[in-house]
Amino acid sequence: MRPTDDGVERAARALDEAEALVFTAGAGMGVDSGLPDFRGDQGFWKAYPAYGHLGLGFSQLANPRWFRDDPELAWGFYGHRLMLYRETRPHAGFALLRAWAARAPEGAFVFTSNVDGQFQRAGFDDERVFECHGAIEWLQCFAECGAPLWRVGDDERVEVDPTTFRARPPLPRCRRCGGLARPAILMFGDGGWDSARSDAQERRLEAWLEGVARRRVVVVECGAGTAIPTVRGFGERLARGLPSALLVRINVREPEVPAGQVGLAMGARAALEAIDAARAR
Repeated sequence: MRPTDDGVERAARALDEAEALVFTAGAGMGVDSGLPDFRGDQGFWKAYPAYGHLGLGFSQLANPRWFRDDPELAWGFYGHRLMLYRETRPHAGFALLRAWAARAPEGAFVFTSNVDGQFQRAGFDDERVFECHGAIEWLQCFAECGAPLWRVGDDERVEVDPTTFRARPPLPRCRRCGGLARPAILMFGDGGWDSARSDAQERRLEAWLEGVARRRVVVVECGAGTAIPTVRGFGERLARGLPSALLVRINVREPEVPAGQVGLAMGARAALEAIDAARAR
């Protein structure tokens, strides 16, 4: 039996015995849905060639200063992503996670650094999702006028030039003061992110974890890399801190895990389908 097969079998057995599940996810979770892989500047520029011509990488563009210096560039970047995420259908692995959650006595909670809203689109209860970096569907006032966060309307669009990836006016505006709006997302070098919604999600997660602390918990991590280790660190802390927890890390490039945990060098959908097939045997 190959090491991967052994890991799949071990994950399947743990899920069969699990009383509570934690699903954690990074950018790799969305690749099987057709979302672009932003790993490194070359991957980013393949998806957004106009930014390659400008020599701007992901971390440079994902900075709130552009909303001050060049709002059309800023909203071209985030507006395109907003529409892309809206039009993307979550892959079949999300449905498997939902089915596993339904079988666990305490259900599941999601912890994700993704801002794409894919878990909610796949049918997960918004009350059981913690988006630690915010969500692109929610906006805040860039001038920080004190307006509470608001959700982008279903009929609202940001028109983006497909060649230059610059947004065409009108740009999203604050519903209170009329100033420029920005996504309620934690960006690089961001001192102005309004984390109120994410803070409330975190409180719900912490309360739920307190309730399942003595139960058998399995953490299933999908596509979370080491470049921004928020998700990986969270799962590892749970595995250390909960007496009966097991971490199942699914990562095609970086499957390494602490001793005693399960690492699968596979894509998210393929690994979830393999585990589900093993559970059915």
